[in-house]
Amino acid sequence: MFNFLINKSYRNIENYRRIVNTIKAFDSSFIHYSDIELQQQTSKLKEKLRNGKSLDNILPEAFATAKEATKRILGLTMFDVQLLGGIVLHRGKIAEMKTGEGKTIVAILPAYLNALTQKSVHIITVNDYLAKRDAESAGQVHQFLGLTVGLIQQTMSAINRKEKYNCDITYVTNSELGFDYLRDNMAIDTYDIVQRPFNFGIIDEVDSILIDEARTPLIISGPSEASTDKYKTSTIIANQLIKEVHYEIDEKARNTTLTEAGISLCEELLNVENLYSIDNPWTQYILNSLKAKELFLIDRHYIVRNNEVIIVDEFTGRIMEGRRWSDGLHQAIESKENVEIQKENQTLASITYQNLFLLYKKLAGMTGTAKTEETELDKIYKLEVIEIPTNKPCRRKELSDLVYKNEYSKWEAITNECYDMYQIGKPTLVGTTNVEKSELLASMLEEYQIPYNLLNAKPENIARESEIIAQAGRKFAITISTNMAGRGTDIILGGNASAMAKLVLNGYIKQTFYSLNNYQQNAIDEDVKNILETLNNYPEIIKIWKNIDIEEVEKYLLNLTYAGKKLNDTDKKIQKIYSKILHIYSKIFHKEKEEIILLGGLHVIGTERHESRRIDNQLKGRAGRQGDPGSSRFFLSLQDNLLRIFGGEKISNLMQTLNIDENTPIESIILTKSLDSAQKKVESYFYDVRKQLFDYDEVINNQRQAIYAERKRILQSNFTRDCIIEYAESTIDEILYFHEKEKVIENKENIVKQISELLNLTQPINITNWQNMNHEQIRIFLYEQLRITYDLREGYLEQLRPGLIRQLEKYYLLQQIDKAWQEHLEKMTILRESIGWRSYGQQDPLVEYKNEAFNLFISMVTYIRQTVVYLTMRSRLIVNLKE
Repeated sequence: MFNFLINKSYRNIENYRRIVNTIKAFDSSFIHYSDIELQQQTSKLKEKLRNGKSLDNILPEAFATAKEATKRILGLTMFDVQLLGGIVLHRGKIAEMKTGEGKTIVAILPAYLNALTQKSVHIITVNDYLAKRDAESAGQVHQFLGLTVGLIQQTMSAINRKEKYNCDITYVTNSELGFDYLRDNMAIDTYDIVQRPFNFGIIDEVDSILIDEARTPLIISGPSEASTDKYKTSTIIANQLIKEVHYEIDEKARNTTLTEAGISLCEELLNVENLYSIDNPWTQYILNSLKAKELFLIDRHYIVRNNEVIIVDEFTGRIMEGRRWSDGLHQAIESKENVEIQKENQTLASITYQNLFLLYKKLAGMTGTAKTEETELDKIYKLEVIEIPTNKPCRRKELSDLVYKNEYSKWEAITNECYDMYQIGKPTLVGTTNVEKSELLASMLEEYQIPYNLLNAKPENIARESEIIAQAGRKFAITISTNMAGRGTDIILGGNASAMAKLVLNGYIKQTFYSLNNYQQNAIDEDVKNILETLNNYPEIIKIWKNIDIEEVEKYLLNLTYAGKKLNDTDKKIQKIYSKILHIYSKIFHKEKEEIILLGGLHVIGTERHESRRIDNQLKGRAGRQGDPGSSRFFLSLQDNLLRIFGGEKISNLMQTLNIDENTPIESIILTKSLDSAQKKVESYFYDVRKQLFDYDEVINNQRQAIYAERKRILQSNFTRDCIIEYAESTIDEILYFHEKEKVIENKENIVKQISELLNLTQPINITNWQNMNHEQIRIFLYEQLRITYDLREGYLEQLRPGLIRQLEKYYLLQQIDKAWQEHLEKMTILRESIGWRSYGQQDPLVEYKNEAFNLFISMVTYIRQTVVYLTMRSRLIVNLKE
């Protein structure tokens, strides 16, 4: 009756439920299969595909196979909602599944199905930790079913990368995937290419990668010869400039501008006539130093470790090893912090995440929070967001936000809230926006003598991440964490027994056999200690530890816990010890869970509204997983960045009018609406930033695809002579076209001179017969001269060494393409920075950018052709006869 009210997402889910029933029908028969029979399903399904069946035809059988294998290997039975999620991913959509619904396990289903085609399947995660964890756990299921699983890690060699990308399923981080793509398109030999063509990609934490990361392009750069002296001078000058007098700050756009007074003072201090001089530019250096001074703060945007500035990811709170800010900003921050200034880099290749992921034939993603950004995901990536219902109803209480007049009152209230929660024993998770704030709260809790665990970008805290999260759901636990996105570990009420058992066993092994002191005696139950000490009674176990690399201890312990793993006698003894420890913790944690449920579950405290509602939702989502009770509340102040920059004066005026005390918070519907409005403004602003980046990069992306396609054609060609001849003929056509266009075709001498220089002719072309030739006859004649000259050149080089001409051709082609492309990227950057001024002349900057970019591209292509032909025809080689 009310079918017209049912939304599209609901209709999709109802259609998919029919497929779920078919999967379960297959699964009921697979339960009785032996391991060998279940493993044979892979070859049977591949055979069906070869016989004309589509992936959709075999989906129920394939999903049922993977579901049963998951149960046998990992000991996990998939819920119906996880099967729904798998179908959504296979259909190339985004599955929005709440925290704790088992997204990692869901990816097993579509990955297995699509890997049967023997084309690449990539599972893309936000960090190395998650990629490694998923490859080692979920990867066991795929290996059991006869598929190969690869894992890409930051330190891997090119040979290893190639091997891993050639696997049926590859786990990789978004940044490694992008950098490998760029490196492949800079390769000078087909053997150096590591990736296969992009086929199917599943992105974990899809909103984090496609939305948050999409503001920053991936760049491969090489050292520039520019001096670093200017950065030091600029830092000294920036420290002498006064805010609002010499410069202004736009916090929304994260930008700085010099005033007239500022420009004059800078010119006086530098003793230069023009700060904007092309011959001796200073502006960019000064502006970067001002940004470093005002907008980029230590322990918020970066940390300093081992005399090095390392970026902190604002969305996940993790450090980003090897990543640097571009355009001289990183050097300005290094100068500010008085650490060694590394040389500025020149861009060799770049791509945005938008255009990288649009290379996939089919793309899918999963996250707990994507609905707020579904418009952008649909417009840019053509990805529909489907909300998957939770396995059990959500019982989380979302309490009203409390807003305080100043920041100190807010932090005092948060500390008091933590104290109250600690007194009743309710586990509490406090989410902070940066390292600095997390350490402020930690010091305040110390004053109250409240024990806590701190998880932020500092290396000593990252090392204990899994241990901290494993215990975050325990009674009396207070956990302070920078943003919770991409942590990859659920907070289980009462504690995570399996994670804790592995941690304790791993810690004991590392301390006892490797003398590493990360084993915390005070965290271990007395019965568990007694069990651990029995390890010393087994010399064969000690022998195993001596022969195992310390980095592999965790993986070894992980493998012991899989139900389908075949173990030898020694492994079985270790597994028995692990099982005893697990049993003790399961009893302790189960009892604690029941007590915590009566207390109301995990309590989440937000210390600041984030720029995006999604990040807030991710934090809230840590409470109330799998039908557990939970609660969340945000504590805010008028001095918070969001309210200060985007919130306007409405709330501040309200508090002044009501004459509210500094320690008294307000909570109201007006307040909540104002906050939501502020967040929507920020989301809209950053969407515009990303959309603009996408629109502009789309122009260069078309050029990038053309250049990369040409490079690939050359790399794969065994006979590059045709390419050189093609380039030379195109150059002849361009010269003739120019002369015809300029009405100087009669001036045969000019044409002859240009062609002679191009082809390096020792004898001038005889033009006595040209008077009676038309344009087409001249063109054919020049083509003939080109081929004769090139045959002579080829014969000369072949005499020196057979095959030398082919190597020379390929070398010049790739060298000149790469060189010209790098120079082109620099020109495009300058064009992009300056094109905005065209709007003052009533011109659309994007249209102007497209036109100018096209002209630059044509010039580049012409330059490549002419230079390659010129160099090939003029090469003089000396062969070492002693070789």
